[in-house]
Amino acid sequence: MATNKRVFTLRLSDDVFDKIGVLATSEHRSMTNYIEYVLIQHLEHIENEHGKIKTDEK
Repeated sequence: MATNKRVFTLRLSDDVFDKIGVLATSEHRSMTNYIEYVLIQHLEHIENEHGKIKTDEK
């Protein structure tokens, strides 16, 4: 199954990594899926308050 998602490295402290793991597990998500979900929620919140974030995407 093809995806258009980019891959990158994210470095986290052990404490942050462990806490994200607990939250992801409590929502029955993988850590990657949970981090993506949280980031999307944050972006939506910011855009609702300040307007659309402009990118170079066409």
